[in-house]
Amino acid sequence: MGWCYFKNNKRMRDFTISRYIALLQILQKQNFSFQPFSEFIENPKEKAVMLRHDVDLLPYNSLKTAQIENELGIRGSYYFRIVPESYNETIIKQIADLGHEIGYHYETMDTVSSKFKVQGLKFKEEHNLIDAAYEEFCRNLEMFREIVSVETICMHGSPRSKYDNKMIWDKYDYKTLGIIGEPYFDIDFSKVGYLTDTGRRWNGDKVSIRDKVNSPFNFNFRSTQDIINSVGKLPDQVMFTFHPQRWNDNWYPWIKELALQNIKNQVKRLIVIASPTKEDAAIPSCKGLLRYTRNDG
Repeated sequence: MGWCYFKNNKRMRDFTISRYIALLQILQKQNFSFQPFSEFIENPKEKAVMLRHDVDLLPYNSLKTAQIENELGIRGSYYFRIVPESYNETIIKQIADLGHEIGYHYETMDTVSSKFKVQGLKFKEEHNLIDAAYEEFCRNLEMFREIVSVETICMHGSPRSKYDNKMIWDKYDYKTLGIIGEPYFDIDFSKVGYLTDTGRRWNGDKVSIRDKVNSPFNFNFRSTQDIINSVGKLPDQVMFTFHPQRWNDNWYPWIKELALQNIKNQVKRLIVIASPTKEDAAIPSCKGLLRYTRNDG
């Protein structure tokens, strides 16, 4: 199967912008309301879709989906990392100006532990790592808030890290920072459906390290078209998670993302097999409250 086959057969290709638009339009035809996560937290509608976009890479792709949604009268939530391949102040402001919510896609348990590893240092105890990760989180949150309002956050999976980035909320409480929600803590997924394109597939639980939830909904969609065909069977409230870097109409970036993600999935599958079985997302609440003291050092 050559590259020209993919190039000339758009109808069979998934994760394209045209397929993305088709999904949004069928959801609109089913009379779903589209709510940013922060709006859903405060005033959930009976039949609602939350469009969560994890901006891991290629922020211009996210600007494209934000513009498409704006043209359709849809508002979503865009979660940016602090790393150069995601964080782009100009694009963040442009997406916010289109009416979308901006959130922080945090990963400080991973980044702090990586810094110490590079420096050849070790934390005496795990709670010291959590303290340092929380301090970095707060500094990064202030950076975001210098350019846009941020009311919600969402962890970055960091599949190669031994640390779950949500661990900082075992000790600290993000709500003391003016954060009203984090999807893995503040959505009742026993009532709200969850669909994610993690792994560049809709049934990627076998290659997902942390982007998973406890849910009674047994979705097994193999493609975006499967979702479109079954949209009438979705629950009345659903969160979709998209990674806009993998949605392309142009054939070259589409092929590149397909190949790279297939390699990543093989690595993640090995990690899942080697890891002990546990419910990564089943954390009932944040534990403990400690006052944050800014550390600019």
